Amino acid sequence: MVLPVAFFAVFFAYPLVEIVARGLRDGGAWHAGRIGEVLTGPGTGHVLWFTVWQALASTALTLVLALPGAYAFARLDFPGKRLLRAVVTVPFVLPTVVAGSAFLALLGRGGLLDQLWGVRLDTTVWAILLAHVFFNYAVVVRTVGGLWGQLDPRQEEAARVLGASRAAAWRTVTLPALAPAVAAAGLIVFLFTFTSFGIVQILGGPTFSTIEVEIYRQTAELFDLPAAAVLTLLQLVAVGAILAVHAVTVRRRERALHLVDAAGTAQRPRGAAQWALLGGVLATVGLLLLLPLGVLVERSLHTAGGYGLAYYRALASADSGAFLVPPIDAVANSLEYALAATAIALVIGGLAAAALSRRAGALLRGFDALLMLPLGVSAVTVGFGFLITLDRPPLDLRSSWILVPLAQALVGAPFVVRTMLPVLRAVDDRLRQAAAVLGASPLRVWREVDLPMVRRALLTAAGFAFAVSLGEFGATVFIARPDQPTLPVAVARLLGRAGDLNYGQAMALSVVLMVVCALALLLLERVRTDHTGEF
Repeated sequence: MVLPVAFFAVFFAYPLVEIVARGLRDGGAWHAGRIGEVLTGPGTGHVLWFTVWQALASTALTLVLALPGAYAFARLDFPGKRLLRAVVTVPFVLPTVVAGSAFLALLGRGGLLDQLWGVRLDTTVWAILLAHVFFNYAVVVRTVGGLWGQLDPRQEEAARVLGASRAAAWRTVTLPALAPAVAAAGLIVFLFTFTSFGIVQILGGPTFSTIEVEIYRQTAELFDLPAAAVLTLLQLVAVGAILAVHAVTVRRRERALHLVDAAGTAQRPRGAAQWALLGGVLATVGLLLLLPLGVLVERSLHTAGGYGLAYYRALASADSGAFLVPPIDAVANSLEYALAATAIALVIGGLAAAALSRRAGALLRGFDALLMLPLGVSAVTVGFGFLITLDRPPLDLRSSWILVPLAQALVGAPFVVRTMLPVLRAVDDRLRQAAAVLGASPLRVWREVDLPMVRRALLTAAGFAFAVSLGEFGATVFIARPDQPTLPVAVARLLGRAGDLNYGQAMALSVVLMVVCALALLLLERVRTDHTGEF
């Protein structure tokens, strides 16, 4: 436990506290009055209001559209289900920059809808809401569908034998069992949309801004650290409250349910209603998830002279002026950073999960909740905090390549913990005790007892950590060196420059990033089981 605590204290808490202190301290004294000044300042109320209501609207829209999908993937057996389940998860592991680029190619100026019907949504809130559904659809399908598939269908059948109608049996038996999972999924989606950065940055334009985007604007464009510090504190409090509610719903789900093997609960669709529901789910997946990705690929190939690979070939040239190196170098940079970040996240997250699985108590439950904070706290703040804190001995990392992997590992480690913790808790502790009694050292007990049982979870955790590290943008945009950009940073830089060539290269780089993430996800899907963690 010592190493994970030290890691999060040095690379998460310290930069966060330091950037808040720099914003609220002047001349050695604290100025708490700045909090009131910022909160009552012009524009702050609008940002807070938009952040909350767009998160609520995005969450409600995601639940409405994704819950039928959760049922279909849990209880219906149809051809291509396993492949489609992997495809549905692709948007979740894609960087938000790519999701924003995909919707820009579909809904923006010169996009598919603009060309066909003259319709543009890139300056409206609808583009943000639809992109959030695109990004979070898999959260509901995985979280709710994973539980739905393991509920014993005989309980609902018994209610119907006793005279309950189909609707009454579902309302009184299945719905109460699913409610905590639906609430947990809704809270996770709310958390991700409440802290949305890349999607709002690309699709929101100057009109819409979340707290996260405003923190970036105050820090990087206006250099107003007091305002950024107050907004960071506000977001930290909100995220802490969301995670506390999420922890309660997860614990309730773990205590109340008796689960069965999901492999025996899915059946071929029967009757017109189930076929219609499956058709609706496939149509939703096609329009909301596959169409934006397809348009992204089409735009990467559509040049002024017709379809071709010109934009991909241009990635090997540094003539665009946006980089000191050819944009294609970002692929190698991203892979190297992501591999290093994955290794760090596995060590830190694995040790934390192991400690949490063997001990109990309020202190450890609190630490468990704190491990999720990096997913919700402003990555922009963390990245900027790295720059102003890790710049002097003994931790002068300003010119070190390890700075980017450290920031990315902060995001990957919570996924490792959430994936490995349920599996480690399921290992019978009597096996460890028997091995110890027979003279095995702690290391050999881990190798002979725990490792064979958690190997798949470990590989799954590595896949998730690799994918999220590959797509991390908020912190990396601050600390990536100009001559070593990552793929999301390169895409954002190209999108920020005018010209068809820059736009086409951004689409091409997004496709490259999408393919790399998809390959990682498909490998992950091959080793994943339905009992592997919460994601």
